[in-house]
Amino acid sequence: MSDTYRNSRAGGRRSRQSSSADRIMAVQNARSRGTGSRRGGSGRRRGRRQGPDMAKIVLIVIGVLILLICAAVGFQSCARSEDDKTSVESESETETTEPETEMAAEITVNGVQVHGLTKTEAIKKVLEDMGWEMKVSFGDETADLPNLMEANVDAVIEKAFAKKESGDYTVETDGLDDAVQVEVKALAAKWDVEPKNGSISTYDKASDKFTFAGAQTGKKIDQEKLTSDILSAMKAGEYNKTITATADEVQPEITEAQARENFKRIGTYTTKTTTNKDRNENIRLACAAINGTIIKPGEEFSFNKMTGNRTTEKGYKPAGAYSNGVVVQEPGGGVCQVSSTLYNAVVFAGLKTTERHAHTYEPSYVTPGEDAMVSYDGYAGPDLRFVNNSKTAVGIKAAYSNQTLTVSIYGNPILEDGVTVSMHSEKIKELDPPTPTYVEDPTLEPGVEVVAKAATPGSRWQTKLITKKNGQVVSDVLLHNSTYTGKAATIKRNTSGTVAATESASADASAASSEAAGETTAAAPAETTAAATTALETTAAPTTAVPSPGENYGPGYVNEATTAAAAETNQAPSDMGLISPNGQ
Repeated sequence: MSDTYRNSRAGGRRSRQSSSADRIMAVQNARSRGTGSRRGGSGRRRGRRQGPDMAKIVLIVIGVLILLICAAVGFQSCARSEDDKTSVESESETETTEPETEMAAEITVNGVQVHGLTKTEAIKKVLEDMGWEMKVSFGDETADLPNLMEANVDAVIEKAFAKKESGDYTVETDGLDDAVQVEVKALAAKWDVEPKNGSISTYDKASDKFTFAGAQTGKKIDQEKLTSDILSAMKAGEYNKTITATADEVQPEITEAQARENFKRIGTYTTKTTTNKDRNENIRLACAAINGTIIKPGEEFSFNKMTGNRTTEKGYKPAGAYSNGVVVQEPGGGVCQVSSTLYNAVVFAGLKTTERHAHTYEPSYVTPGEDAMVSYDGYAGPDLRFVNNSKTAVGIKAAYSNQTLTVSIYGNPILEDGVTVSMHSEKIKELDPPTPTYVEDPTLEPGVEVVAKAATPGSRWQTKLITKKNGQVVSDVLLHNSTYTGKAATIKRNTSGTVAATESASADASAASSEAAGETTAAAPAETTAAATTALETTAAPTTAVPSPGENYGPGYVNEATTAAAAETNQAPSDMGLISPNGQ
C-alpha cells in the first residue's frame, strides 16, 4: 500500500473522530444551557413566593388609619364633653351668685341719700361724705389717724339694707373706745421720752476716772386725755380736725448729784498670776481692752466683743494653753484668768450673768466652779456675758501689775443697804481619771511599770449663790454646776522583752574588761554637770480678805491702801492656771 493511500486513510479517520467529538461537545453544551435556564427560572419563582405580600400590607395600613381616625374623633368628643361640663358648671355658678341688690327704699345715712345704690356703693358714698382727715400733732410731729368710723358705717348700712325700710340712719361712735386706744398707745410709744438718771457717761484714761452726765427729764403722752379728745371730735362729726397731744414731764429717779454721791466700787476681785512673762503680757492686754468700759442700764456686756480676737497682730503672745488635753502655745493664752476674775466681780456687784462656761480642767487661780472660760471664734466661741440690771450705768476697771490682777465694777449700788452676795462652791463628786498614757522605756525590766506622772481625778462642783442681809443668810440657791475632766497618768514600761544597756552600765563593763586584760587607764578629770533646772511657774491662791462692814466687795477684795502679798505655791505646768481646749 502506497504512502499516499495510508496517509489519506489516516486523515479520514482523524476527520471522522474530530467530527464525532464536536457533536458530543455540542450536545453537552446544549444540555448545560438548558439546565441553567431551568435553574434560573426555578430560582425566580421561589423568590416571588418569599417576597412581601402587598395585599396584606395595604390592609394593615388601612386598619391603622381607621384606628387613628377613631381615636381622634373620640378625643374631640371627650374634649367637647369636658367643655360642655365646664360651661354648665360656669353657668351654674353664675346662676347661684346673686348680684348686689340696689336699695329700693328711701334711706339716708348721716344725711346721705343711698336710694338706688348697692351696699358697696352706699358705704363708699357715706365714707367719702365724711371727708375723714383727722390728725394728731405733738411738738413738731404730726400723725394721720386711720378712719376709725369705717366699722360703724359698715354696720349701719348692713342694718339698713337688711330692714329694707325707708328712714334716716345715723352712724354713732359707740364701741370705738378700744380702737381709739390702740392708736393712742402707738402714738405714745413713738413720742414718749424716758427720763435718764444721772450716772457715769465717759471714762478719762489719763486720770483713770469716770465722768458724769446730768439727769434728763422725760416726757409721757397723756393717753387718757388724747383718747377723750379723739372720741369727742368723732361724736361732733369733726372728722378733719387736728388734735394736739399733751405730755407730762417725768423726773429721773436719780439726779446727777445723787449719782455722784452714791458712786462707788460695788464689786471687785483679785487673783495672782504666774511668772510666765508672755502669759502676763496677754493678761495685761486683756485688762487694757476692758478697762474703762461703760455698760448702760439694760445693756449686755460681751468679753469676746470687747477684746476682739486675741491675735499676735494685737500684741498677744503665744502662751501655755490646753488643746485636747495637751499643753500648746497659743496666742492669748492666759486671758481666761481675766474673764474669771471679772466674773467674780460681776457676781459680787449684783449684776445678772447671762453666759458663763467652766474650763475643761480645774483652774488654779480661782475656786473651781467660780471660773469663766472664754475662747474667740468669730464672737461665736464660749463667752462671758452679763447685763446691767441697775438703774444707772456701771463701769469696769481692770489692772495688772506685779503678778496681781484686779477687776472692779463701779456704779451706784444695785443691792439694798446691808445686802451682800457671794458664791460658795463645793466638790460633790470625784470622777475617774482618763486611761493612762503608756511610754516605752527600754531600760526598764520587762513587766516593771514606773509612774512618771500621777493621774489627776476629775471632779464635779456645785456652786451656790449666798445672799446675806446684815450678816444673816436670807437666800441660798443653786447658781450652777461645773464638771472638770481629770488628767491621765503617764506610765513608763518596757514591752520589748529585753533590757537596753544604759550608758553607765556600758562604762562599767568596759572598765571591768580593761582590768581583766591588765590595762591601766588614767582617770579622766571628773566632769561636773549641773542638773537641768526648770523654774516652775507659781500661782498664788486667790486673796481672801474680809470686806469692811456694809460694803459688798466679795471674796478676793484687796484693800487698795495695803495689799498683802499672797503666799506662792509651786505647781506643775499643767496646773499653772492654763485653760481648756480652745480656751485661753
